[in-house]
Amino acid sequence: MRNAHVTLYVFSTELVLRKLSFIISIFNLKKRDIAVGIFRYLEKARDSNSKLPMYVMFLQSGNLRFKLVFYGRIARKLSTIQRPFLLAISGAYRTTSTAALQVILGIPPLHLQLQREARGTALFRLRLPLSTNVSDIDPSEIEEKATGWSTHPSEHLSPTQISLDDGGNINTGLRIYTDGSKTGKGVGAAFCVLTDINITHRWSTRLSLRNTVFQAEILALLKAVEHAVSLPTQQLTILVDNQASINSAANPKSHNSIARKIFKLLHSHPHIRVSWIKAHAGYIGNEEADRLAKEAAETENFPETPLELPKSFIKTFLRQKMLATWQMAWDDGDTGRLIHNIIPKVSLDSINWTRNKVLFFTGHGPFP
Repeated sequence: MRNAHVTLYVFSTELVLRKLSFIISIFNLKKRDIAVGIFRYLEKARDSNSKLPMYVMFLQSGNLRFKLVFYGRIARKLSTIQRPFLLAISGAYRTTSTAALQVILGIPPLHLQLQREARGTALFRLRLPLSTNVSDIDPSEIEEKATGWSTHPSEHLSPTQISLDDGGNINTGLRIYTDGSKTGKGVGAAFCVLTDINITHRWSTRLSLRNTVFQAEILALLKAVEHAVSLPTQQLTILVDNQASINSAANPKSHNSIARKIFKLLHSHPHIRVSWIKAHAGYIGNEEADRLAKEAAETENFPETPLELPKSFIKTFLRQKMLATWQMAWDDGDTGRLIHNIIPKVSLDSINWTRNKVLFFTGHGPFP
């Protein structure tokens, strides 16, 4: 049987230094000296035939199985790198435990930050799935960042096509109102067509709870533009209560793929105007679009439109995973128990204790 080809990626110096760069600048340390030291250690470990005491990523060509392996040895080494900075920031005594200082300052253990970066790199850049006990996220479902220009730089929208002034006083021609909504039950997008004072057309859809309000807003705008394109050429205005989606759609270099589709449609149909409108100001069309979006978000069996997962969701997910692992280590640890009784839950927010409070609550200070 042919042995599976294995490609090895080592996440090393750059990821460590990226997180420490701001501290390095504070203490006026030389990046080069730290980088050389870490790099030499990693090079030596990589050339060794023993187990690699570092983060590694194995890509097995047979089934694209992905594993993150981390050994305690590098965790301890990263802890020794982080500890002097924790002591300097907090002003604590050298006898204070590292775990307690991390919780007090809201700074996670360095090896957990490195683990989060490695997982993010696997999903975003390498498009590899994580192990099933970590996540069931399919990398192909993650939103990709669009680059470059969507059209030639000389092509742009007419100045009258986009307006960020309140379009609530527009009462002539066909008007299409869009909206997006997110509740605890789901995400919804909708638009409605207003002719004179009558609603003549409605559209709405449900999105995954993993999607964002911005995705709902930009999808509703796309569907409204597509509907406008299908109508006979006439005076027409699309009224949106979200300025971020308007700005994204008007930008030919937007990183959002849906926004790029909108730009191309608007560029080829200059009679379609897009204007911002103040939300919840009593406009009939806006209130109806808002109702439709909320109805779609809160109705479980509502027809759903699949959208790629936003990068913000993945980042939040990885951060929560890191916090859960940190919390488990904090609860099961042997050191810093006095601080654990005071601060039982880890957080990325500092407690903002003065040095005297740190010395008092940790019990490590110039006490008799």
